[in-house]
Amino acid sequence: MSPRSRNKPHEIVERALELSRADGCVVIASEDSTANLRWAGNALTTNGVTRGRTVTVIATVDGAEGTASGVVSRSAVTADELEPLVRAAEAAAREAGPAEDAQPLVTGVPHSPGFTEAPAETSPAVFDAFAPALGESFARARAEGRELYGFALHRMDSHYVGSSAGLRLRHDQPTGTLELNAKSPDRTRSAWAGRATRDFTDVDPAALDAELARRLAWARTKVELPAGRYETLLPPTAVADLMIYQAWSATAREAAEGRTVFSKPGGGTRIGERLSKLPLSLRSDPAYPGLQCAPFVLAGSSGEDASVFDNGLPLSATDWIREGVLERLATTRHTAGLTDLPVTPAVDNLILDAGGTRSLDEMVADTERGLLLTSLWYIREVDPASLLLTGLTRDGVYLVEKGEVVGEVNNFRFNESPVSVLSRATEAGRTEQTLPREWGDYFSRAAMPALRVPDFNMSSVSQGV
Repeated sequence: MSPRSRNKPHEIVERALELSRADGCVVIASEDSTANLRWAGNALTTNGVTRGRTVTVIATVDGAEGTASGVVSRSAVTADELEPLVRAAEAAAREAGPAEDAQPLVTGVPHSPGFTEAPAETSPAVFDAFAPALGESFARARAEGRELYGFALHRMDSHYVGSSAGLRLRHDQPTGTLELNAKSPDRTRSAWAGRATRDFTDVDPAALDAELARRLAWARTKVELPAGRYETLLPPTAVADLMIYQAWSATAREAAEGRTVFSKPGGGTRIGERLSKLPLSLRSDPAYPGLQCAPFVLAGSSGEDASVFDNGLPLSATDWIREGVLERLATTRHTAGLTDLPVTPAVDNLILDAGGTRSLDEMVADTERGLLLTSLWYIREVDPASLLLTGLTRDGVYLVEKGEVVGEVNNFRFNESPVSVLSRATEAGRTEQTLPREWGDYFSRAAMPALRVPDFNMSSVSQGV
């Protein structure tokens, strides 16, 4: 391969397939580029652009007892390193036992347009409109006595998938995240806001700064509250963090084997059961506007919700919960066969909707007494059987009385199950695109409503900020 061809991912895929001596082979060549801005104390501190390449080879070897698979991934692969990579995957397959999730490689999927074209890239130009607006926010914050900290990251991933069974697929995935933190000069008050975006054209730093200024003003009044159950308004970002963890736990095989909150007592799964009194629908859709994601399976490893044998399997709009009723659990082709459920692979976005139209501010105005959260963090699982999670509130918990925010209260540790939260929620606001604060590095494509929970369990007081 010539030096010039190293820069063509589709040629990497084709050459690796040519080199393969296995019974089957899947190659994923992923090109990424990132652009970032970082700031502190109302001034930019760093910016930069990076680029990288990862090549994953999945070799399959047929044997008398079944088909084995070997997976090897390497970064910055050169032409000279491609054959050793293919041989390493083949050796891993020969040394492995039969793969439990073995299936025929996917066939019959139309080739992606642009498969032979250069990968998409990001650049500092993605911030051309955002950066000047951010600078104006710095000036306004400085004049009004607050400090802004944070970062903006834009990433473009181009994935090329080819297989010995004829796959030639390509997907370009833009991912943008913004996290903005405002602090009082004495650092006794802090407020956070985050946004997810595809290209930063829909991000308004001035609006975010204005919201943070409002929250810092709320925090001038401090109120100490004990642990307990409180009517609580969960903003979309907090709802997203809970729903993402629930989605990661909603796999069919684990449920059928009695290991999760979605297991039916006595055997089977809870598919068909009502989980919420509200008409909540939790779904994924590769074509959802603003949250577009890969329309086919991209799997570099096998697990409960993914199989390397399913690479290239088409994805479509999927209802996980429909009108409050559990409709689907995630399956691979293998686990679908084990559980006698439809093939329903995971999709890289998540949307919760109950038809609500009210904003979070409108929900606050209709609250007699309760808590308004900003975000959740350090979320960990306590009990998989009930999906009980624990975590902390962060960057602002506010007390609402008679429809108005009257001050900032101390932070709490919470103990709650997302499934239980859905069952007890009494109101859902309008669905809007949001950035999950805890899981945004791994899963940023989410649209959620605010939820009103009448008895959210603040299990202890936390000293965290």
